[in-house]
Amino acid sequence: MKIKRKWENIVFYILLILLAAFWMAPLILALLNSFKSNGELLTNILSIPKTLSLINYKRSIEKMHFFRSMRNTLFLSIFSVGLIVFFSSLAGWKLCRTKTKLSSMIYHLIIFSMLIPFSSIMIPLYRVVLAFHIKNNLFGLSFVYAGLGVGMAIFLYYQFVKEIPIELEEAAEMDGSSQLNTFFKIIFPLLKNVTITVCITNFLWIWNDFLLPLIMISDNKKYTLILSTNTLFGQYSNDWSAILSALIMVVIPAVIIYILFQKQIMHSITDSAIKG
Repeated sequence: MKIKRKWENIVFYILLILLAAFWMAPLILALLNSFKSNGELLTNILSIPKTLSLINYKRSIEKMHFFRSMRNTLFLSIFSVGLIVFFSSLAGWKLCRTKTKLSSMIYHLIIFSMLIPFSSIMIPLYRVVLAFHIKNNLFGLSFVYAGLGVGMAIFLYYQFVKEIPIELEEAAEMDGSSQLNTFFKIIFPLLKNVTITVCITNFLWIWNDFLLPLIMISDNKKYTLILSTNTLFGQYSNDWSAILSALIMVVIPAVIIYILFQKQIMHSITDSAIKG
């Protein structure tokens, strides 16, 4: 029995390794080919680069105005995530604690909005953007991201607030604490795990998003990293070495962030599934 279980474990881990290799292969190939010249890359994409030259990375940084695009992306991601956390944590807490038909209806409408595909609202959203004069405005784009991201975040906060004893808030109210003071000093610190999950998942989404900035941003001085990478694609020819090095520079920060916080993300998702 033990031998059979041992072989089952071996087969299971071999399958996991093969699956991981399958998913990692594109990233590994992109990393290897980012050090090659265009001629070497087009000759054999599976070969090891002859030299580890950083000339492609230097060319990519210059062509895509990397540091300016990085600044735009960081501002957009951090500010948007801050808006999502602020509004969704308050909304999730208030909707959970308010036991009325209206609050229940609002909560279920928010959940229903998560089922609407983005492609179906692109044109109306673009018209709203033009009406509010926030095209080519990173600040305005942050609020658009917040509006699209609060649905899932409210759902997660709602599930976690349900598990916090309401007696904590009642005791604070008896001591003369206001509702907002009670929330930010007592309730919000208890929502640490779900807040980390909301921050990381939305940060990665906004960091890697291409479609929404493409719709709203046409000024190249306000391009995000993904939009700047797209400028490396030409109509008649593509500098694949520069494109691959640019993609590696865009992807690596997001991968590092996910690796650093994957335990908190998985723990929070598991908790929300159990509590939901």
